[in-house]
Amino acid sequence: MLEHIKLDNLLFIDIETVPAAPNFSELSNAMQELWAYKHSLVSKAENETSEDGYLMRAGVYAEFAKIICISMGYFYTEKTGKRILRLKSFSGDNEKELLSAFAELLSSKFNKPNIYQFCGHNIREFDIPFICRRMLVHQTPFPKLLDKAGKKPWESQDVDTLQLWKFGDYKHYTSLKLLAELLQIPTPKDQIEGKDVCRVYWQENGLQHIVEYCQKDVATVARLILRFKGESGTLQEQDIVIV
Repeated sequence: MLEHIKLDNLLFIDIETVPAAPNFSELSNAMQELWAYKHSLVSKAENETSEDGYLMRAGVYAEFAKIICISMGYFYTEKTGKRILRLKSFSGDNEKELLSAFAELLSSKFNKPNIYQFCGHNIREFDIPFICRRMLVHQTPFPKLLDKAGKKPWESQDVDTLQLWKFGDYKHYTSLKLLAELLQIPTPKDQIEGKDVCRVYWQENGLQHIVEYCQKDVATVARLILRFKGESGTLQEQDIVIV
């Protein structure tokens, strides 16, 4: 399947996000009130205060969170015919600088939306909209590849492995971790998961650990796409280059 998709045109992507402040009390009074209202709509846990729910839930909402890492990968083929996955990450405490550097790379190297496509797991509902919203907050110029304004969902050329796995089914969410295990796709073991990112960042100052975790997810998506396309062989660790 996916015969129409060229591997060399895919930009594999994943982001890691955390609540914008290390705790609820450091938000402005206005943002505290706005989060309390948001929390009342999204939390189903009994006796959970908006303060308690902030660190647990705010990280997935672009209005109350920030991006601390964007990892991107793409395939290129050496003269020998060997396929290599190149990985590059943009990370840091300053979200505006991170986003600006990411946008600059897209504009300088991948400025052809009719050729290049983003690829990731649940990127249509999470990663891409999140990046665009945070760019708007920081007034970061949008590269052409991220100019989604006015486009219908079915007009998106982004390749989403969650949607591929659904095969038209809209009822369930399937995690990348579950898909990799089910399809026996090798994934490097890691000591953290998505739910741990907030703690590792704000309490343990473990940004580099988070970057490594994010890069591993990008590599897993690349392997998953190879499986969808029925490509023989497996992307080995020695075939991954971090730049």
